[in-house]
Amino acid sequence: MKQGWELKKLGDVCEISTGKSNTEDAIDNGDYAFFDRSKVIKKSSKYLFDCDAIIVAGEGQTFLPKFYSGKFDLHQRAYAIFNFDKTVNINYAYKYLIHFHKYFEEVAVGATAKSLRLRHFQDLPIPIAPLPEQQKIVSILDKAFSAIEQVKQHAEQNLNNAKELFNNYLQSIFTNKGDDWEDKNIGDICNLMTGGTPSSNKAEYYNNGKIRWLVSGDVNMIEIHDCKGRITELGLANSNTKFLPVNSVIIALNGQGKTRGTVAILRTKATCNQSLVSIYPKDIEKLLPEFIFYNLKVRYQELRTITGDSGNDRRGLNMPLIRSISIPYPKSIQDQEKLIKTFSILSDKTKQLEDIYQQKLNELEELKKSILQKSFKGELN
Repeated sequence: MKQGWELKKLGDVCEISTGKSNTEDAIDNGDYAFFDRSKVIKKSSKYLFDCDAIIVAGEGQTFLPKFYSGKFDLHQRAYAIFNFDKTVNINYAYKYLIHFHKYFEEVAVGATAKSLRLRHFQDLPIPIAPLPEQQKIVSILDKAFSAIEQVKQHAEQNLNNAKELFNNYLQSIFTNKGDDWEDKNIGDICNLMTGGTPSSNKAEYYNNGKIRWLVSGDVNMIEIHDCKGRITELGLANSNTKFLPVNSVIIALNGQGKTRGTVAILRTKATCNQSLVSIYPKDIEKLLPEFIFYNLKVRYQELRTITGDSGNDRRGLNMPLIRSISIPYPKSIQDQEKLIKTFSILSDKTKQLEDIYQQKLNELEELKKSILQKSFKGELN
């Protein structure tokens, strides 16, 4: 630690308190910010604090701090860190906790739902630089983070533009279909299958299992060659799950966040649970599964809104709804193959941009970590 700095416990330089509210206390049109374990800031009709505060969720998988100034309400399992003494700039402490947020993930207790205790905050060591140096560190970090954020936004915009161009091209192909195209419901031209979940109380249904078993999150792989889930032959025999056709299109009936309505194509022998449905043509000489995949892929938002106006409600898709979806396709298998080849080339180029974008994000995140680490070691000029 740099000469002139002092190491103290966080609990010795500020107040740390939990809230009193529950998740159900959140309302849509509240006047005050309400913080719980969610990344999204909710609303409340009342407030418990009126100050500058660093807020950290007390439960969850990530504990990235938030900074808030003003009146706000707080969940009983979230923490407000506030009222720092005169030796600490709160913005300095906030950025230090951003640097140290992985510490919270490491010390959180609980087998399933990880949670933090008051002592985890109180005992956290924080290096206290002289106030002028704290202010200088905050200024340097603000400028660095702003520049990093601009680079991220530029990279993200380039990626979004590429995705939009690809989707617009697909939509134009499926919309401007010719006279040699047919338009039929999935239920008329495809076989649909779903799966099941072996009893979780039977360890012998899962332990040392060799059979691939898909869950809703696996559709995010787009092309599924493998998965983490495994069940045993006994689990297969004693549940509703069954082997799906290789190369079938997989659609998520439900799932958290953006999963519902996402499609993938299965490239390996596997089973699935009841949250997925496989779609496979009844006559492979008339319709190719890859064509179905690209058609449904570009209709993601449409698929989500089948169950509601916005697509953001929690109602899931089901087999009758999927069977009623209409698929336009060329009668000629050769024409389908040509379009699939073009779609695949464009998809690969978009994937390359996604990889470049992710690599850029990783590099920026490492840069951010390096700047933070040097800051709190007193190594920045």
